[in-house]
Amino acid sequence: MAETVTELDRLRAFADELIGDSADSWDRAGTIPEEIVRKAGARGLMCAQVPERHGGLGLSSADNGELTAFVGSRCSSLRSLMTSQGMAAWTVQRLGDRKQRAALLPRLAGGEQAAVAFSEPGAGSDLSAMATRIEPDGDRVVVTGEKVWITAACYAEHLVVFGRYGDGTAAVVVPAHAEGVRVERVPEPLGCRAAGHARVRLDGVRVPAAEVLGGAGQSTELLVSTALAYGRMSVAWGCAGILRGALASVSRHARTRTQFGKPLAGHQLVARHVAELLAAEQTATRVCAHASHCWDTRSPEVVSATVLAKYVSSRHAAAGAATAVQVLASAGAQESHPVARAYRDAKLMEIIEGSNEICELLLAEHALSVHA
Repeated sequence: MAETVTELDRLRAFADELIGDSADSWDRAGTIPEEIVRKAGARGLMCAQVPERHGGLGLSSADNGELTAFVGSRCSSLRSLMTSQGMAAWTVQRLGDRKQRAALLPRLAGGEQAAVAFSEPGAGSDLSAMATRIEPDGDRVVVTGEKVWITAACYAEHLVVFGRYGDGTAAVVVPAHAEGVRVERVPEPLGCRAAGHARVRLDGVRVPAAEVLGGAGQSTELLVSTALAYGRMSVAWGCAGILRGALASVSRHARTRTQFGKPLAGHQLVARHVAELLAAEQTATRVCAHASHCWDTRSPEVVSATVLAKYVSSRHAAAGAATAVQVLASAGAQESHPVARAYRDAKLMEIIEGSNEICELLLAEHALSVHA
């Protein structure tokens, strides 16, 4: 009896063919060819959770997570673009009104690229300190400020910009090529080098007031946590992918590399490293699967489960990538090797979408409210 080929299977096959053996060359060049990004977007790969009624693939969080992990195992830079695009679409889906969703989601699902602009020179983890202003001016708003380390901004046609609006906060969709917008690539980032990280300067950018998502003047915590929820979930699954890639590299090397008359895998200390990598990958996969289940079932636990998934998976990815380099030794210490790239990429995962220290504070707060 033939196996049923699912949409997830087809998307993984498409991503596999799209990436091929190009991840290293993209990393070295610091960019993914525009043709590749457009192909991925047109196929729906970039924000596969967008509902079918809005032109998306309508994948569940669980299936989109597995797709994200697969891409993350091959190329964290492309996975980062998926995270950014999905986060932008989720922000529109959750904060936008009916007209905004109908106008924007089909464009994002169809391949137009977007980036989400949170962080500023003086507002990283403390986003309540944002200085960017979104000021009403008749039927338009004027956006002024500076954003830093904005993933995918170098590829973006749309920027979802968060800033101060009156006594509250707002998110507004700004055309990346509008007058007054300047996008400056971050030179030689540590990891995810082809993810289009950039500094974005907004100098009195005028856009229609209708581009402010769902009104304005809402609480910073509500707006930011809405967008970050998707980002944290995507990063967590991407970390599971990093661990899968590292485990595969280590397993192949340990079985074929001979030292002292036998394969590395026959040495107990190396075998311990392989076992630890397997345990890390399985732990990350299961905590991500639980968070996606909470997401798909609309469980009240989804916030804490998502933070936990991001925290656990990123810690394991950083440690697991370091273990992979240790086992491969000089072979893995070459910049072109996948585990060397994973080592650099994984470290960023402990910082983005809320640093691990911020995650610890959120998890402690949750524990004290539930278990004290």
